Amino acid sequence: MVNAFAKLDVAAMWGDGQTAAVDGSQIDTWENNLLAECHVRYGGFGALAFRLVSDNYIALFSHFIPCGVWEAVYLLDSLLSNILDVKPETIHADTQGASLPVFGMAALLGFDLLPRIRNWQWDLLERHWTDLLRTGISIREGRLSSVTLLRRLGNHSRRNRIYKALRELGRVIRTITLLRYLSEPTLREQITMVTNRTENFHKFAAHLMIGGQLISHNDPDYQERVVKFNELVANCAIYSTALDITDAANALAGDGHPVDLDDLATISPYITRTIRRFGDWIVDLTPPEHAPATALDLEPRVLFATGGT
Repeated sequence: MVNAFAKLDVAAMWGDGQTAAVDGSQIDTWENNLLAECHVRYGGFGALAFRLVSDNYIALFSHFIPCGVWEAVYLLDSLLSNILDVKPETIHADTQGASLPVFGMAALLGFDLLPRIRNWQWDLLERHWTDLLRTGISIREGRLSSVTLLRRLGNHSRRNRIYKALRELGRVIRTITLLRYLSEPTLREQITMVTNRTENFHKFAAHLMIGGQLISHNDPDYQERVVKFNELVANCAIYSTALDITDAANALAGDGHPVDLDDLATISPYITRTIRRFGDWIVDLTPPEHAPATALDLEPRVLFATGGT
């Protein structure tokens, strides 16, 4: 679904897929299960739907994780296991994505971590640089899980030499990020825009969570499937809406009304008023008689022309 969506012309109006943002959204569960926690930050009892959403609105992955964990530790493992055609290299996040070890590991793995922002020891970096590179290569080659490593390298690991080195590298990368954040207004706008789209995806997916937000099952595999199927339904709805927007824009152009790509890019596919959440949902795998239009054929002028109807 994500690969098909990325081929739409209208998807390119919203973003190129090279930038994405990660965020978690709390979902209620029964109390008596392995993932459920009561966390002051979310004000409820449950766990997190942890998602990475591309700058063109589509969700790239989701996990169902406990509320008390540092969300950023799941980010790198998900990026490395990504088999989609859309492969973002610039990742935005909120404060939960600003962990110093994650900053350092992201730099080693070639990702540009640029979260919303809220004394360096160079000798420590120099002494353990080889260890850091060896660790990064082990994760890249799949011999070590980034989740396992980063969960172990929490604040309680201050005596661990790898933690100390990653922390210092993270401080270097974070300082560079801070300088870029302060000096590049367009970067601040990009970070805000993409992270806001991720948060809006949570609301859109919640709207499509038929039966309510409570996951009434204690099996962790079942809970993970609920989150992933919810993401799949949301992505299908986004894809369908993108096709409708393509048809509407082409119809306007076909009737002689000028359509501008910049104006078209301001239209979000998170439209809920056209979706019937209740009734019979029938899965029809029969190929349609006519292939949907995926290309835009427009005049590069103004969407809402003066005096138009």
